[in-house]
Amino acid sequence: MTTAPDSFAAHRIEPSHVGLCVSDLEASLRFYCDGLGFAIAESYALDDTAMPGLANALEVTSPVIVQSQMITKGGLKIELLAYTSPPATGTPSQSRGHRGLTHLTFVVADVDSVAAHLVECGGTILASTDVSVGVRLLFLADPDGTRVELMAY
Repeated sequence: MTTAPDSFAAHRIEPSHVGLCVSDLEASLRFYCDGLGFAIAESYALDDTAMPGLANALEVTSPVIVQSQMITKGGLKIELLAYTSPPATGTPSQSRGHRGLTHLTFVVADVDSVAAHLVECGGTILASTDVSVGVRLLFLADPDGTRVELMAY
């Protein structure tokens, strides 16, 4: 690990949020809000006719129409990005060994009851990930396949 130079301390760098592209905003809100207890926060209807350059910033083709829905829990803020145009493409990481964002983790008191509730809210248990390695771990996939880890000490 490297140490930042003293001049670096003068720069204000604060975490803001994590972005997740979703195919169905309502299904994702059910999973994250009803299932994991996130609260709905600010929301933005964005399009590149009102915001020239938005397509470039989001690395998608124009025309862009996207709903940006923030959700919060504790100090974590997630931006759910639901594209009308262009449609969302690709797949989330299928392994915690892939580069990039691989999962979101939540500490819970009872893995089984939380997992059952998340299944009711649109999640899918990844049964092969149910292990105890000094702590109990279980991964689920959200409605779009993003991995969510439940951890109980």
